[in-house]
Amino acid sequence: MHEQQRSSASVRDHCLELLPLESMAYTVTSTPAGPVGSQYCVCKVELSICGQNLLDRDVTSKSDPFCVLFMEVNGKWVELDRTETAVNNLNPAFAKKFIIDYHFEEVQKLKFALFDQDKSSMQLYEHDFLGEFSCTLGMIVSSKKITRTLLLGNGKPAGKGMITIAAQELSDNRVITLSMAGRKLDKKDLFGKSDPFLEFYKPGDDGKWMLVHRTEVIKYTLDPVWKPFTVPLVSLCDGDVEKPIKVMCYDYDSDGGHDFIGEFQTSVARMCEAQDASPLELECINPKKQKKKKNYKNSGIIIVKSCKITRDFSFLDYILGGCQLMFTVSHEFAINFNPTNPFCSGVEGIVQAYSACLPHIRFYGPTNFSPIVNHVARFAAQATQQEAASQYFILLIITDGVISDMDETRHAVVQASKLPMSIIIVGVGNADFAAMEFLDGDSRVLRSYTGEEAVRDIVQFVPFRDFRNAPKETLAKAVLAELPQQVVQYFKHQNLPPINSEPA
Repeated sequence: MHEQQRSSASVRDHCLELLPLESMAYTVTSTPAGPVGSQYCVCKVELSICGQNLLDRDVTSKSDPFCVLFMEVNGKWVELDRTETAVNNLNPAFAKKFIIDYHFEEVQKLKFALFDQDKSSMQLYEHDFLGEFSCTLGMIVSSKKITRTLLLGNGKPAGKGMITIAAQELSDNRVITLSMAGRKLDKKDLFGKSDPFLEFYKPGDDGKWMLVHRTEVIKYTLDPVWKPFTVPLVSLCDGDVEKPIKVMCYDYDSDGGHDFIGEFQTSVARMCEAQDASPLELECINPKKQKKKKNYKNSGIIIVKSCKITRDFSFLDYILGGCQLMFTVSHEFAINFNPTNPFCSGVEGIVQAYSACLPHIRFYGPTNFSPIVNHVARFAAQATQQEAASQYFILLIITDGVISDMDETRHAVVQASKLPMSIIIVGVGNADFAAMEFLDGDSRVLRSYTGEEAVRDIVQFVPFRDFRNAPKETLAKAVLAELPQQVVQYFKHQNLPPINSEPA
């Protein structure tokens, strides 16, 4: 049975509603131990708001609209922010952006309400209501841009009023890779050569130089070649390629009293002039020596062999870039009794089909996992032919823990680890879930019976009993915790950027 979603982030919203079933009761207790997801995928999203054909509430002029953003917290709408007021404008494009933390593993319900400003009061009831629109942040992110009808309190359209919401991730995901070397550096050790290393500094907010990176030490040489290193561009220069960078060269001493060799200032823009064929050479200067010696030239040369800026894409980059998450539940059996078209419409369709088929089927063994893993893997294998980050497949298995084909399943998972695919297993009941824990390669690399290792960990196992008395959101976080990094890990390994990515 399949529920193949074309809207990526809304898969998450459906998962939260499906796991566990709504009919179960919950009481709030302490959160179970283990990762709950928020540390895995938190990024800031900027929402831009436009209105079209808003209601005209002013008699002598047009409405003066502003937009208010609310988020649902514990069942209540809480105001997060407001835009500026657009005077005499029924088609406003608001300059003020809404910035909000996006959590893949949570359903974040938002409401956008538009008002006509009549007074200077902060109380919303003092202003005329122009309509509102509610949705999840996941829905906006998965679509990147949506236009919807504004509704009045009675659920009817607010005239011809529409709202357009566009999402953009707020992160500088550029990284810089530098390959550095030295030539004829000053000899600092009495009985040998120098043990040089470099330190990179950027100007801090207080005007002082702030250390951002230190290379490894190269022993006994005046001509060191350091290993290439990669750091976020934001870390090295706050994302500003023209910002000055100070590089200091030292001779390492084990007692911590490192001897200063020399320094120079440069910028990322300057270092990017270096190419493999024509490296950039910069003189390493010791100011004290320069003052003392008239014929002082330098204390050696620091060579920028290569300097490359690339993008370190995030999960949200891939989602906003157009990657679709394809979601499949349950055994290789069409529970809608239509094997030629085993597709359901949304999670609600899955639940309805499941309820309808239960009276007409009889459960029996054996419980084989490998057929459904291989079934979804065939879809994932077809997607790789596009050679683009366009689709990623998620298989959800809800099980009581019995597994009859462990060897075949291990082999199937190892093969699937090479594909754009992840497997989520939720264990229900009080069975021994040792087999499921084994498939979840958190503590060790999963191997096939042939000895072949999984390329990456693609299985996330969660026992439902650990969350029986916790809020349903806690289970959802644990279930979805590893998915964002698994998606990014696969596409990076394949060297596939998001479909609509910009060059670095």
